[in-house]
Formats: sequence, C-alpha cells, structure tokens
Amino acid sequence: MATVGWFEIPVNDMARAKSFYETVFSIQIKEVDLGGLKMGWFPDNNGAYGATGTLIKQESYIPSQEGTLVYFMSDDVQIELDRIEAEGGQIYQTKTQISEEHGYMGVFIDSEGNRVALHSNK
Repeated sequence: MATVGWFEIPVNDMARAKSFYETVFSIQIKEVDLGGLKMGWFPDNNGAYGATGTLIKQESYIPSQEGTLVYFMSDDVQIELDRIEAEGGQIYQTKTQISEEHGYMGVFIDSEGNRVALHSNK
C-alpha cells in the first residue's frame, strides 16, 4: 500500500507557523504538547480523500526547502497563493497548469522556510 497516511512539517516558531497556515488555508490548527514535542494538528479530513498531518517543533525537525514536497489540495491554488506573502511566506512557483487532465499546481515557501505545494483541478 503506497497511500500517505500522515505528514509532519517542521517549524521553528509554532505560533508564527500556526498563524500562517490558519490564514492561508482558512482553518483552525489545534496545538498539542506531547511531553515537550510541540505539534499543531491540521483538521481531520472526516474520511475525505487525502492525509492529514501536523506542524511540529522539536530539535531534530529542521525546516527546509529541500527534500519531500507535501501537496495540499485546493479548490483553486490561486486562492491560497494570494494569501502567502501577506503572512510572511513567498511564492516559489506561481499557479502552473500541469496538464488539462491533471489540473494545476503552485509552490510556496512557508513562514518557517519549508517548500510546500498546492494542487487543484481548476
């Protein structure tokens, strides 16, 4: 089975990262402290397609623009891209059509320095 079940996005400043993602995606992130491991849980997807995950602050987690690229699903990637810079992030790749069959993508650098992507059908 090759389905992604969970993701973790490293952060240096949980409050800043939480504010960034809550504003960009219009969601609420629940902060959890598991014995010094600080996490910011993204909302459960209620059985919908796709994995959920967390922001995570711990010394072995280092924000990076290299490595695995997490894609967030969107109705239209331009909606979230339009919110990125005002929240302290930067656009890495503007909305780009992958193909007519596979929709669109965009990539940004979050408030912590992570490279993160978006995908939508329109």
